[in-house]
Amino acid sequence: MIQDSITVVFVEDDDSLRAGTVQALELEGFAVTAFPAAPAALREIGADFDGVVVSDVRLPALDGIEFFARIREIDPDIPVIFTTAHGDVSMAVNAMKAGAADFFTKPYTIERLARSVRQAADRRALLLENRRLRSQLEGKARAGWMGSSAVAGRTERIVREVAQTDADLLISGAPGTGKSHVARLVHDLSPRRNRPFVVVDPGVFANEEADLLLYGRDPSVALSRSGMIERANGGTLVLEALESIPTRYRPRLASLVDHRNFLALGADRPRQVDIRILATATTSGQLDDDSRNRDQGLEDRLSGITVALPRLVERRDDIPELFRIFVADFERSLERSAAELTEIEWQHLVSHEWPGNLRELRTFAQNFVLGLTRLAQPATPGAKGPSLNELVANFERTLLEDAMRRAGGRVAEVQRSLNIPRKTLYDKLARYELQARNFRI
Repeated sequence: MIQDSITVVFVEDDDSLRAGTVQALELEGFAVTAFPAAPAALREIGADFDGVVVSDVRLPALDGIEFFARIREIDPDIPVIFTTAHGDVSMAVNAMKAGAADFFTKPYTIERLARSVRQAADRRALLLENRRLRSQLEGKARAGWMGSSAVAGRTERIVREVAQTDADLLISGAPGTGKSHVARLVHDLSPRRNRPFVVVDPGVFANEEADLLLYGRDPSVALSRSGMIERANGGTLVLEALESIPTRYRPRLASLVDHRNFLALGADRPRQVDIRILATATTSGQLDDDSRNRDQGLEDRLSGITVALPRLVERRDDIPELFRIFVADFERSLERSAAELTEIEWQHLVSHEWPGNLRELRTFAQNFVLGLTRLAQPATPGAKGPSLNELVANFERTLLEDAMRRAGGRVAEVQRSLNIPRKTLYDKLARYELQARNFRI
């Protein structure tokens, strides 16, 4: 659905034609801004322009074709409709081939022009809405896992880059580092985002009908049933816990990776599928006997591109930020407010090794909101822990992040709220790699 009043930028150097067309378009319900030349019109058009441009081809100073080229530099998806005399039809046709929305030869009827403008505005509104939703999705995805440390930033950049490819991908990491979340994130940021996302978890292989669940059944032997692989057609198939897939299932899956086809139960010929395959694998540093002896062909096929996720202890700077995000999530879902962190709880947060990584931190946040945290007593004298400087730095970073978030990234407002010199604030933001754009709403 388009907006109630469609914006039209109308460019025509003929004064009488311009005045008459503007009046007719306004009677059709459009909000029209008219210009006799293109340079002035360009100043009204930005990347977030939500309307339609209607322009003559022959214009003074800057002709319609060059005007169109300038608009495409701003945003190649802004709809442009050309009006032209008979002698300039070839120019308008070439503009259509370059991406113009439509063209009309003079004289044209307002009814036809209005219909074309509405159709172009519809497409523009849909495109802007998709951009907005994608931006929200990316922001939500980042807030849910990444963090602001240098380690998290490098991992985030890799994830976003590989998401734009269509290559198979192996996501590895210790238990609880967010492998399933990253698999979903890669899909949501990829060109396949609007297509199926099918996860094959280890429980599928424990089912006695695993082959039926995976490959489906051909109608030649019984009632037809589509399997998980076929349901992923056009989208993404995720093989979770690759290391736990039993040996007997591996050759068929390796064939699927190689040939992108599979044989349904009872079928006499394979079916082709268009899928991207993502796999997750847990790295623990130790292999059992079965893993040592297992044919690694499936892993070899899927590990051409590998994203290795860091353990939480490798990015300690992210722990306070992630904890606050998890607490806020549980406060919303549980409809209750968390208490303030005590000194012992803060000490635990910044000094604990978090062997369960994000999963353990999230569980701790949930129990904290529920008031169920059970913390060990402070470390005995002589036990190794973070230094005073480290504790102060973590606390200072947390204060800055909170202030930046409240101010929406407005540094001047943060300076006033914290009552510190501007240069000192900028030095501290640089020290902790805090960038204002990451906090803007």
